[in-house]
Amino acid sequence: MPIQKNKLFRELFNKFLEANQEVESVIVSDSEGLVIAGEKRKDIDIELVSVLTSIINPILERMRSEFDFQKFGNASFDTEDHRLLFISVDEERILSLVLESMASIEKITPYGFFLTEKTAQILTADEDALIQVSIPNFEYEAGNVERLKNQLYQMPMGIKGEYRFKFVILGDHEVGKTSIIRRFVEKRYNTDYRATIGINILSHEFEFFGNQIGVTLYDLGAQKYFKRFRKVYYSGTQAGFIVFDLTKRESFDNITNWYEELKLFTPGEDIPIIIVGNKTDLVEERRVFYQEGAKLANMLSEREKIKLSYIETSALNGSNVEDAFNLISYHYVMRSKEIEDKRRSDVLLELIKSILEKKIVFTLSFITESSQWSPGLQIITNMRKLGEKSMIRDYDDEQVYQYTNGMIVKQHEYSAIEDISSTDGIFCIFDTHGQLKVVSNWKEMIIKMIENAKENTVLLIGIRVSESSNWSEIIEQLNVDDHLDKKLVDLLFFRIGTDFRLDIFDQLKVMLSHIDDKY
Repeated sequence: MPIQKNKLFRELFNKFLEANQEVESVIVSDSEGLVIAGEKRKDIDIELVSVLTSIINPILERMRSEFDFQKFGNASFDTEDHRLLFISVDEERILSLVLESMASIEKITPYGFFLTEKTAQILTADEDALIQVSIPNFEYEAGNVERLKNQLYQMPMGIKGEYRFKFVILGDHEVGKTSIIRRFVEKRYNTDYRATIGINILSHEFEFFGNQIGVTLYDLGAQKYFKRFRKVYYSGTQAGFIVFDLTKRESFDNITNWYEELKLFTPGEDIPIIIVGNKTDLVEERRVFYQEGAKLANMLSEREKIKLSYIETSALNGSNVEDAFNLISYHYVMRSKEIEDKRRSDVLLELIKSILEKKIVFTLSFITESSQWSPGLQIITNMRKLGEKSMIRDYDDEQVYQYTNGMIVKQHEYSAIEDISSTDGIFCIFDTHGQLKVVSNWKEMIIKMIENAKENTVLLIGIRVSESSNWSEIIEQLNVDDHLDKKLVDLLFFRIGTDFRLDIFDQLKVMLSHIDDKY
């Protein structure tokens, strides 16, 4: 279906005006001052638009003679009541923004470049082109990093998940950044080259090994006069491509400069980065070889103590393009899980330290059907900050670890639940395997745990069931209130879904908090 350019302009400009209250009107005109497209606020005088149109051309001529406008890119002009911002779309057309008199040109200009790039896309678009007209909020994104991290903390951290992140695509002029994005998002290649004006932003969703990945792609213009605005565009970045042209040695030599700029504008952020050598289809023209790209990635990884990867692509034939996006997604997902695990582990560590300040010896017991699958034990034993540990007992159905800080951790299989009399907290997991007939056996085991446990023990029972299982019915079948009347034990049940890691972290926190409160 052919694109409707007037409709796209209306949608784009109206969204822009809605998002930027200091802008009163948007106009695209040619060198003669003829308006091609434009929108204004309802309370703007239409005569203002006419006046602006009539003065665009002489102002444009003056800017070209005084500032070499085509190379400079943009200029502003103040009147008594308004501020005017002009940005070149191409040699014949210009985008004009009418701002309030007190509006900040510095603040609006990054949005102006974004709007200019979208305008150029609409003006030059093929009939079946995909053009996205959503408007970013650059100021929001800087603070949005924490919001996105908090969302990650609340996500199930199992095998599958949903992730949304922003990454930037950097690199020299004409290395193929935009072509790589178009090949990935639109599955097409455009032979007509046009330099990106400041920034292009696209959103895309895809599946990666069962994970739903949503990305916001920031394609940054490489021209030097955009650098001061790129600082705004970097805010909130969570991953990055640095692209170079395999046929241009200079673009490869400049990778370090782009890396330094990325680190400069994302201080304190340890983000995944992929170095991309593009244009593998130009075999005879290649000037940079695979070993050189891989060596540079390894060198930066060792120097910066972070992981950089290297991959080669062809936007023309699509070779490795999807693999490049899958690779950055893999690094992002793995990094997100590492951050999540560390944050939650730190919470558990503080609770354990608090308990050990009150008790000389602190013991936890984990009970599962098989020691081969004990996620609670795995989380605790993977916490390096707990200190050194040694195995003091290793039987087929029971293992015991002792830490130098006084903590003892035990792993029991169902057949070895008698030896829990010294335990402060018991973390037991039952798995239905889709068969609810095993519930009666669980009740007998819970009763045995209550009888063998010491007074004031915290007993958590996690039950892994399918979404269709009747949870209330299961809990009713496991009612052991008459046994709890005979011994003071805190018994808590929790449901474990298919994505269990977040459940386990949270319930470990519950158990440790209960124990901490008792002392």
